[in-house]
Formats: sequence, structure tokens, C-alpha cells
Amino acid sequence: MAAVKRKKPAASETTLRHVWLAGLGLVVLARREAIAAAGRSIGRVDALQQRVRDFADDARSNVRGGIENVRDQVEPKVVKFSAEVEARLAPVLDKLGLKKPKRGQRKARKTAAKKPQSRRVAARKPAARRARKA
Repeated sequence: MAAVKRKKPAASETTLRHVWLAGLGLVVLARREAIAAAGRSIGRVDALQQRVRDFADDARSNVRGGIENVRDQVEPKVVKFSAEVEARLAPVLDKLGLKKPKRGQRKARKTAAKKPQSRRVAARKPAARRARKA
């Protein structure tokens, strides 16, 4: 009896068509993953922008609170200092004959008289056209 050689089944052979289909599948998977990665990165960027906005809002509110705190501490001292300066200068101003202006009453500024704008009386005449030679 002669031994009959069996052929391998066709499905287990790697052909050029199989390589082509595997390459197409790889391209499809790579494209799908690239699109998903882009979507994930956009979501991360949006989340980072929101965190930056929140941080900026917190910083702004902290600075404003600090400024208000400083203003509340400094303002009474400035008022007190101003009153002391006025009290010390009052006798000197009286000796010089200068009156201390009352608060709330300021002299109105005089507005400068507006000069009338000069207007051209006659409009310019257009330049004479030269005759063209035919």
C-alpha cells in the first residue's frame, strides 16, 4: 500500500489575501483607537480648563478677601491720621489768613470758552480735464 500524502486544509495556509485582510483590520483598529484617544484627550483638556478656572476663581476671591481685610484695618487709621493733620494745620492756616474749605463744598471749575470751528465757505472746484487725442 502506498502512503497517501494528505494536503493541509486551505484554512490554515497563509495567503496574500489573509495578510491584506489582517492589514485592513489593523488599520481599522488603529483608526478607532486614535479617534477614542482624541476624544479622551479632549475630555482631559476640558477637565483641566475647568480646574484652572476654579483655581483662578479661588485665587481671585482670596485676594479680594485679603484686600477687604487690609482696607478694614487701614481705613480707620487713615481717617485718624487725616484728622490729626488737619487739626495741626488749622492754627497755621488761620495765622496765614487762609480759611479751611468746608467739606462737601467745592468751587465749580470754569469751563473754557469753545472757539467756533472755521468752515470752508466755498468748496473747491474740480481740476479742469485735458482733452484726449484720438
